[in-house]
Amino acid sequence: MLEKEILIELQEYVELHLSVQEFNLYEPESIITKDAEHNELEDFITTNRKPTFAQVLLGLIDDTGYSDSDIYKKAGIDRRHFSKIRSNSDYRPGKNSAVALALALELNKKETDKLLSSAGFSLSDSDTFDLVIQFCLEKRIYDLDKVNQALDYFSVKLLSKY
Repeated sequence: MLEKEILIELQEYVELHLSVQEFNLYEPESIITKDAEHNELEDFITTNRKPTFAQVLLGLIDDTGYSDSDIYKKAGIDRRHFSKIRSNSDYRPGKNSAVALALALELNKKETDKLLSSAGFSLSDSDTFDLVIQFCLEKRIYDLDKVNQALDYFSVKLLSKY
């Protein structure tokens, strides 16, 4: 849970950007303080922002030398879905799609973690689906049908194929 002070700062930040700013000539330091907080937040975001899912994915595809269509077909993702990923840098696919793309790219565990992280996901050691995927990565099992068989064996959700 966020601390009360941070929540108050967040509320002020949102209100500042959603409403028309009114200036009080008798309290200039409050405006300066709010601007300083805003700049600090922007600086933090700029400094710590990592590449988007699309940037990471497209970089990995370029590294393989395969075409986009080779990868999205191998991942069992349709052309329209892949086009959405490619054309909208802020788009975040579901975890299953991200995992399927990692398998199609034949990534190792570290590379898969980087790709999933860029979409806001991770592989957990306490989830059966995630453990099956980790096992497949370690054993270099990248065929979607074989991975789905392994997932089905444990009665967990399969990676979709179109």
